[in-house]
Amino acid sequence: MSDGITDGAEDVLGVLTERIEARFGMDIGQLKAAVAASPAANPDATDVVKWHGLLAQAQSVLDRAEDDLLAALETQPSEADDPTMDLARRVNAAVTTRDGRAMVVRWLLDPDAPGKKDLAAERLARLRPRSGPAVPTSAPVPAGTPAPASVRQMGRSVR
Repeated sequence: MSDGITDGAEDVLGVLTERIEARFGMDIGQLKAAVAASPAANPDATDVVKWHGLLAQAQSVLDRAEDDLLAALETQPSEADDPTMDLARRVNAAVTTRDGRAMVVRWLLDPDAPGKKDLAAERLARLRPRSGPAVPTSAPVPAGTPAPASVRQMGRSVR
């Protein structure tokens, strides 16, 4: 859209698409094809492709909402009527959605983003085999059996 309301700002989708292509060393079409062929091969690429698609969808909704608002404003006298104000709210909601999705894509592309280090450590931990149970376990005590002395003493210290 060349006369759009948000054209004063950078083309968010275009800028992020360029960053994705630079990060993965291929154009977005090739990246989408690679992810479709093998989604588990690179979880980062799979996430970026998913969110890029959601961003593109949100940008399309925003473009349509802006077009509708501009058309309505061209036919308005000096003040906007309620239907035109509803269109303006639709544009605001579309901008919010688009910007939120753009933030997710930016976060996915930034290896030093807050939470990424913890996320990487968590992924590594899931890949490593465990040597034993995560929580110590013991056999259940049949009903009516007195609890061991250590448990009875613990109960007294809590009271």
